[in-house]
Amino acid sequence: MQLKLRWITIAVVFIVALFFMFPLDKRIKLGLDLKGGMHLVLGVETEKAVQAKIDTLTTQLRKELRSNKINFAYLKNDAGKIVIGITDGAERKKIMDLLSKNYPILKEVGLVADEKIMELSLDGNEVKRIKDYAVEQAVQVIRNRIDQFGVNEPVIQRQGENNILVQLAGVRDTERAINLIGKTAQLKFYLVDETANTEENIKTGNIPADSMILYSKVIDKVTGEIKSKVPYVLKKEAVLTGDYLVEAEVRISSQFNEPYVSIKFDPAGSKLFEEITAENVNKRLAIVLDDNVYSAPVIREKISGGEAQISGSFTLDEAKDLAIVLRAGSLPAPVKILENRIIGPSLGKDSIQKGFIAGIMGVLAVIIFMIVYYKFSGLIASVALLSNAILILGAMGMFKATLTLPGIAGLILTMGMAIDANVLIFERIREELRLGRTALNALEAGYEKAMTTIIDANVTTLIAGVVLFQFGTGPVKGFAVVLSIGLLSSIFTAVTLSKTIFMTLYANKDVKQLSV
Repeated sequence: MQLKLRWITIAVVFIVALFFMFPLDKRIKLGLDLKGGMHLVLGVETEKAVQAKIDTLTTQLRKELRSNKINFAYLKNDAGKIVIGITDGAERKKIMDLLSKNYPILKEVGLVADEKIMELSLDGNEVKRIKDYAVEQAVQVIRNRIDQFGVNEPVIQRQGENNILVQLAGVRDTERAINLIGKTAQLKFYLVDETANTEENIKTGNIPADSMILYSKVIDKVTGEIKSKVPYVLKKEAVLTGDYLVEAEVRISSQFNEPYVSIKFDPAGSKLFEEITAENVNKRLAIVLDDNVYSAPVIREKISGGEAQISGSFTLDEAKDLAIVLRAGSLPAPVKILENRIIGPSLGKDSIQKGFIAGIMGVLAVIIFMIVYYKFSGLIASVALLSNAILILGAMGMFKATLTLPGIAGLILTMGMAIDANVLIFERIREELRLGRTALNALEAGYEKAMTTIIDANVTTLIAGVVLFQFGTGPVKGFAVVLSIGLLSSIFTAVTLSKTIFMTLYANKDVKQLSV
């Protein structure tokens, strides 16, 4: 009964492995070094992240000074510094008290004799923190975008101080991938300055100091060139940003049968959006992404529920990519491509072929050695060894693991290590036979006494594999995955499978001698 249960367990394990193993080319994905793909090095423009922080602080400080009824002549962002025009000494003290309480990261760096101007800049440690955070956040945002893009086992890691390494296996539409990765995706909503939004004002640049000119660009989908630009005079201060965004999905317009992106805000954003639309009925609200005006619809009534839509003659792929970058969040700073290489699959085919040949030759060498040295027992160990390969590939197919060149090395290494457990068992059996035990007793004792050593050796190696997977990247992870799966499967095949074969052959028989 126990023997039958063992065979049922083994059969179930191998049926599951074979199910997830085939078809092999669809179950197991190939890494960049085998399949080819994109290799990018991106540089994060961290100075712009610092500038964005100063812009935010300028807006916040202006609002706070007004809410606290502190008088000032002007407040502006000037070349990375916040410059405040002071009316008198009493107001200066109030400003200093406010800065000390709420803005400890701002330090005074300039002071003129009449004390009419206050110049503030970010503390050096804060600048360093902003730059470091910008790169880390960029890594996370790019990873989120690529995960939604559907690339298997991408390599996305920080490289040096300001750079990010991106490797995408199997990507062929490189231009689309680059646009998806590099889009800053800073979504903002601005009110149109209706009083200054005239052709004459735009042409002469005669607009208020608190306004700016942005354009709605029409791009030629074939050449990628800008066909036309429609100017808008917008209030400089954004009334709402994409920070409140929680959902973005592609929908098809029933009226024009064109795709658009439907967006939804969180509760705080929904409330703010409702207030903005209630206060600005019959005014235009521009939807701006990366300084490009996608649309500027007229607010007909208060909009509750926190939903809006972005339209702009999109193709379906463009709408999908826009939804992806909005869901993944905006980059804290623009990124520029420092290195862009397309890796062809020819190296991968050659590597796979050589790796396959090396694996076959290595396994054959091990099998020949085991049969010569351990005779019939060596043949049983060889069956377990070949079965181990099926379990490894089945497990990789089940977890949709990616096979890399180091992964092939890990597979060959694991196959070599798998036989080690049988070597320990057979040597133990030989020791027991020399002590005068019967064949079946020696067989049972050999497996029992070798078990502790086998588990100890494999567990310590498994810990190393887990650490490699946790802290490694790309090819190193591929090696760790194959190694870890191989260690677990080798315990099963070397102990459970081989012992079951021995028990089936020798149980209830008067065995005088073992071929070991």
